[in-house]
Parts: sequence; structure tokens; C-alpha cells
Amino acid sequence: MKETAPATPVPPSAPGAEQYPALDFANSAIALPGGQFIDLLGTSAATNQWLIEHGLAPAGTDAGLREMCAAQLRTLREQIRALLASQVDGHPAPTSALNAVNDALTRAPSSCLLHWDPTRGLYRAAPHPTTQIVDHALATLAASAADLLTGPDTERLTACGSAPCNRYLLRHGRRHWCSVRCGDRARAARAYARRTRTTP
Repeated sequence: MKETAPATPVPPSAPGAEQYPALDFANSAIALPGGQFIDLLGTSAATNQWLIEHGLAPAGTDAGLREMCAAQLRTLREQIRALLASQVDGHPAPTSALNAVNDALTRAPSSCLLHWDPTRGLYRAAPHPTTQIVDHALATLAASAADLLTGPDTERLTACGSAPCNRYLLRHGRRHWCSVRCGDRARAARAYARRTRTTP
């Protein structure tokens, strides 16, 4: 099936995403009004593009991302979203989400690994390049999530206050929405609610 461009433009990054790539990563599955949904990691090609745009894959080259690798990234995204939700709601962190982030943190090897081949004997080599790119991305995004969830900005973490938006942001003052569009929608909904209460 051919991927088509979303009918609704993708909203800009939420406040805080410039400091924490994990916030942009968690927000890459976007619920929109009217039951629309945009998944910026919905295909391996889209995931590859997202990684390039965020400096997590080489620009100008095809990382050769397979669907299995894209699925790993989507799975980590959902686990990070679970941790963000538990933090915002004041609930204990889910064990499965903690395990997934900790596993991702250990993915990127710091040096070439030792291998054995009957003809070559012992030798050192980096893992498969595509796997290495994905593992590096997983580790980088997991580290960003851990920094966000344990650092001083965690108190500013909140969910967008404009339904049906499902994105997270770092609150600035009284602002509780992820974009101007969501802010306008929230204000319009409040104005409509006031009008309907006062209408006989």
C-alpha cells in the first residue's frame, strides 16, 4: 500500500522537544480531531526519514531500515509514552516500560565486538550497519527519556490539555497545550461551553 501525505499538516514539535528528543519521539503518534491519526513511524521509510531528520541516521543515505527495526522503534515509543503517562498521572512506572528503556540504554556498543570465523580466526568488527544505526537511535532516545524523567524538568512535564490531542510537552507558565492550534481549539471549546451554559 502506498503511503500518502496526511490530509492535516503535522503540528510543530511540542515545547521541550528541542531539549529532549524523546519528547518528539513519544509525540510521533498523533491523534487529531475527527478521529484522524498520523504515525510518523508508520512505515520503515517514514521511520528512516524521522531518524534522518532527528540526526539519528546518516543524511543523504538510505539506512536500509527494515520493518523489524521500525517495529522496535515503535515499541520503544509506546513504552516511553507509558512512562510519561505514569509520571504525569502520578502512578508507579510500569515494570515493562522500565525494562524496555533499560534494555535500549544498553543497545549501543562502545567498541567493535570480538568475533570468530573458521577462515579468519578471531577478529573485531562492528555489528551490521543498519542494526548499529537502530541500536544507537534506541539508546539515544532511551537516554533522553531517562534524562527527562529524572531531571529538573520532570515537574514541567504534562499532557496537552486540548482533546483529542495525545502529545506531551514541558509546561511554560500556564500554557498546557502543545501547539497554537491546540491552544486555539481549547479556548474555542471553553467559549462554546460558556455560551451553552448561559443560553436559555
